[in-house]
Formats: sequence, C-alpha cells, structure tokens
Amino acid sequence: MIVIVDYGVGNLSSIQNMLKKAGVDSVISANREVLSGANKLILPGVGAFDTCAEKLQQSGLRELLNEKALVRKTPVLGVCVGMQLLTEGSEEGKLPGLGWIKGNIVRFRRESMADGLKIPHMGWTDVSLAKPSRLFEGMHEEPRFYFVHSYHASLRNQDDVLLKATYGYEFAAALEHENIMGVQFHPEKSHKFGLKLLANFANL
Repeated sequence: MIVIVDYGVGNLSSIQNMLKKAGVDSVISANREVLSGANKLILPGVGAFDTCAEKLQQSGLRELLNEKALVRKTPVLGVCVGMQLLTEGSEEGKLPGLGWIKGNIVRFRRESMADGLKIPHMGWTDVSLAKPSRLFEGMHEEPRFYFVHSYHASLRNQDDVLLKATYGYEFAAALEHENIMGVQFHPEKSHKFGLKLLANFANL
C-alpha cells in the first residue's frame, strides 16, 4: 500500500487522484500504524521550506520516517518541497531537513541567468535523465514536467542526481539515492508524464 504522508501540508488529494488515474490504490494518513505498514511512502510539500520542516517536526513522525527510509529501506518519493526536505537544509530557512540525501537547497542564482527570466521558475520544462532509473521505465518521449519553485537542490554527490533541467542554467530536477527519490516538479500536474512516473513508483 502506498501511503501519502499527511503532516499538515501538501497537495494530498491531487496526488491521490493522479495515483487513482494510474490504477493505484493509496491512502492519506498521519497514523503511525498505517505509515509503519506502508510498502511505499510519498512525502508531499508546498510553500516555504521551514513551514514544511516545522510541520513535519510537530507531527511526531520524523523518527518513524527515518526508520522506514534508512532502516527498512522503504521506497520514498518526495514531491516539490517534500523533495527538498530529503536534503540537509535550505537557504530559504533555518530548520534542518531530513538529511537522507547529502546536499542543500539553494535559490536560483539570478546572476547566472539571462535577463528576462523570472523567479520563481514556473511552467512546463523538459528534463533529461542523468542515470538509469526504474522511475523512468517506458517513459513517454521528450519528457517534460510542470514546475513551480524558486529553489533547487545542490547535491554533494552528483551520482544522486536523477534528472536535470535547465532554467537559466542546468539544475537537479529529481534525486535518487537507493530507495530514496524526490522530484522538484509536480507529477500530479504533469499529465501523462507525471502519471507514468507515479505508476512506475507504484510498481517498484
């Protein structure tokens, strides 16, 4: 069973609806017993990094999530700020992330971008695969996803980069380290591409 972690933030029902379109059952839950029994977890997140980090801390689920991801090796997919929480922290705030993937979240560097490009990065953007992944098995040609973000991941180990995209300059659009995965974009808003990605996650 896929469990979408309800810690007080995120577009939970939209993710669940997209999974339903893919023919995948899921539940939205903050119940420790339900989360403990999950064979896959989706960690959502929208808004500011510190808001999500604080809500996660207040939920009392952090220790359980650590056990699921790091000890039991349960597949986890972070979405948007949920992906950012997988890292050690963010320039947007002061609170720590989960630290499962080594690196931090940084703001788009305007000085490295062409004139006229606005922050946040918003809209459809092509992605390229940085390494093989079952998340992208059978993916539609010329994959593109819907982004809304002002910050992106800067990782210590480039082997953890799954997808790359370009907005002013190249950045990590998705992460993967063993059973831990994260996407900066919104698969639930990315039509057939997001549908396929979520279906692949369900079939891991």
